[in-house]
Amino acid sequence: MVHIPSSQVGIVVSKTLILILGGLITYYSYQAYSRTKSPQHKWLTYGFGVVTLGAFAGGVLDIVVGRFLGQELLPVSVFTSSSLTAIGLGIILYSLYVR
Repeated sequence: MVHIPSSQVGIVVSKTLILILGGLITYYSYQAYSRTKSPQHKWLTYGFGVVTLGAFAGGVLDIVVGRFLGQELLPVSVFTSSSLTAIGLGIILYSLYVR
């Protein structure tokens, strides 16, 4: 029987939830952009997409790559997730100011 640490189960569950909710927010934001052709909605869609991608990529790097390298939490996964989240939030902030 394969032992899976509870921390990895928690990461998988939380990242799956983030992927589902972030994907839905991105989808509905895109739907709003399709209806209005508003640049604010376009940038909001990009921002939420990048934030969602960042959370997902960080989880994948932590679980998949970490499993092969034998480490539980890779600094690369934290850096990737944090960087993409910061970029995505910057894009969301920009969407509030674009006309």
